[in-house]
Amino acid sequence: MNIVLGITGSIAAYKACTLIRQLVKAGHEVQVVITPAGKEFITPITLSALTSKPVISDFFSQRDGTWHSHVSLGLWADAMIIAPATASTIGKMAHGIADNMLITTYLSMKAPVFIAPAMDLDMWAHASTQDNLQLLRQRGVTVIEPASGELASHLVGKGRMEEPEVIAQKVLEALQHKGSMKGRRVLITAGPTYERIDPVRFIGNYSSGKMGLALAEECARRGADVELVCGPIQRSTDAKGVTTTHVESAQQMWEAASLRFPDADAAILCAAVADFTPNTVADAKIKREGDGLTLHLKPTRDIAAGLGQMKREGQRLVGFALETNDEVAHAQDKLARKNLDFIVLNSLNDEGAGFQHDTNKVTIITPTEAIPYPLKTKAEVASDIIDHLEKLL
Repeated sequence: MNIVLGITGSIAAYKACTLIRQLVKAGHEVQVVITPAGKEFITPITLSALTSKPVISDFFSQRDGTWHSHVSLGLWADAMIIAPATASTIGKMAHGIADNMLITTYLSMKAPVFIAPAMDLDMWAHASTQDNLQLLRQRGVTVIEPASGELASHLVGKGRMEEPEVIAQKVLEALQHKGSMKGRRVLITAGPTYERIDPVRFIGNYSSGKMGLALAEECARRGADVELVCGPIQRSTDAKGVTTTHVESAQQMWEAASLRFPDADAAILCAAVADFTPNTVADAKIKREGDGLTLHLKPTRDIAAGLGQMKREGQRLVGFALETNDEVAHAQDKLARKNLDFIVLNSLNDEGAGFQHDTNKVTIITPTEAIPYPLKTKAEVASDIIDHLEKLL
């Protein structure tokens, strides 16, 4: 494969040498594009010796009319890795500030893009950095999260670029999956549902939809056509191959999911669907009068059970279970009752798992085994889940 390696102005730039060695050793061609600040940390001659290619830094390397084409690089590459990726470069990528060869190459890139951030812990934790990273994730960029450790400032915390051997492994594993689900249709539900009480109030839950979006983006990255049925969430995805239908209530989610399920090869039911909805919805805002408000609730349609009854031979159905006690037993019971192929269990008792977090800790429950996974980012959890689904497909 042809890989463009972007290097930016960080002390972690020296690690790019090991990353190049890993990629070249695996049989891939590497073309380095380095920012002017990156050359302050590592010399182009070192990088050129490792890649056997001239290093690209400027649009115009000589004054003879020749120039480097970022468009050609975008067409040539099978993947782009930016490691290290500074906060400055991440911000420029997110907002299209094309003031150097590296950013223009990124903006012309047709292939998957991976970034390995490197910065001090306060810069990593800053809201602007996290917002920029979230925006890039929505656009399909894979973020290889930094590790915790001693930083250039001698402080200890998260921001240390992941080790080059790990970066190479993650990139090459991701590229192996490229196109592995081409021709497959996958239905995914995500987010919460809102059950209206009156025009201004509703019954809901804390689901952010992050896990469902990560699953949709992972399936799309592997070439699948994804039908995403999404409850009310703050962000969406514009990943190529994902068609999103927005709904509000459990009934609307059932109608959208049951309509799309017959044409799907698989469905992943990740949404946190309300179990109950008010018997009646007031036409006007209910005033605060008397001693309180009494709500009469009725059960909502069980989407997992309904699709389990519809499931035809060869279709795969994956459920989620968020539990607080007797987790495995409850998940195994749900697996059997709803005719699921496997169920993804997570627990609110696990720190960093469940609603609102960017991480999750899951156990995949099948009819014959329980496979636990450590705490990972939701993007990594999505990859594990789709790996398991692909085996069944």
